[in-house]
Amino acid sequence: MLLALVTLPLLWACSPPPPADAPLRAVRTMTVQPGQAGLTHDYAAEIRARTESRLGFQVGGKLVERMVNLGDQVAAGRALARIDTRDLALGQQAARASVQAAQVQVDLNQADYQRYKELRDKGFISGAELERRETTLKASRAALEQARAQAGVQDNQAGYAVLTAGAAGVVTSVDAEPGAVLAAGTSVLRLAHDGPRDAVFSVPEDRVDSVRALLGKAGALALKPWGAADKPLPATVREVSAAADPATRTFLVKADIGSAALRLGQTATVAIAAPLGSAVIKLPLQALFERGGKPMVWRVDRASMVVQARPVTVAGAEGNLVLIGQGLAAGESVVTAGVHTLNEGQKVRWYQEPAAAAAPATAHAIAAASAPAASVAASGTR
Repeated sequence: MLLALVTLPLLWACSPPPPADAPLRAVRTMTVQPGQAGLTHDYAAEIRARTESRLGFQVGGKLVERMVNLGDQVAAGRALARIDTRDLALGQQAARASVQAAQVQVDLNQADYQRYKELRDKGFISGAELERRETTLKASRAALEQARAQAGVQDNQAGYAVLTAGAAGVVTSVDAEPGAVLAAGTSVLRLAHDGPRDAVFSVPEDRVDSVRALLGKAGALALKPWGAADKPLPATVREVSAAADPATRTFLVKADIGSAALRLGQTATVAIAAPLGSAVIKLPLQALFERGGKPMVWRVDRASMVVQARPVTVAGAEGNLVLIGQGLAAGESVVTAGVHTLNEGQKVRWYQEPAAAAAPATAHAIAAASAPAASVAASGTR
């Protein structure tokens, strides 16, 4: 018993002291107030020709010559490429020979018909025999027309051996080189026609409806070429793809920019103005943090001075500010700095600027320093 009484004070002396209360963390806050915000959505666009054609031969053959190169400016009707014409020439000769053979057969049947007609008039043959000769003549004439049509087809195919430009433009792609054996319709080169230009860009699925609503509205978009300090050019939505791209899940949009002096393939920025919001709350970017994949803010309860995580909906951005669509009400206090160091239900205090905190101390010092002087002045008057 005596040993227990001796060791008990020693155990009390060795036990750790109780933990001290954690100091209250000072937090910067702001009182949220709704305001107006004007948003613009920017998209990277490429300048393309309104009409861009992939040109190929209408007949198959071996490509023997290409007269233009990538980037060449061509006029309408200019020869662009040529294929081997030997097989086409032989087909053309065969078709012409068929026409001559059909013509000879028609002449023969015509002479026979005339002779049999004279015999029928004299009563030496029956009318049925004359009708058979007339039918043979008509069949030979039809065969002649068929041969002439086939010869016309062969003449046209021989003319297709030279690929010509259907309109003035610039060569933007070369898809075949001399020596290649091409099937009919195989692309040889791509020609961007001179004339109106389009700004082509892609928009995500959640904004395609708002862009489609701008179809045909003149100047609804503003286009600014990259690196240019000029005033943005007006653009009009001309076409919106009906289906999303299977790889990017975005919708292709073509905006008409008229005959603006922009180079093909040049990159530009297309700005689309969003409607003004009259009740949008703006917060600094550092006021937000993420939890469970959702944006959150710390709301300060003024009565208990504890912080509570509040999920919010981000409506967009304006410079370094985030626009909050839902989740906060006017007059609430939100932590704007050090959000990653706080915990749910943590007790906090308002942060005071050093200048504001030093102001009362300075006032007390001035009062203390002036007190003796006032006493001396008072004693001197007495």
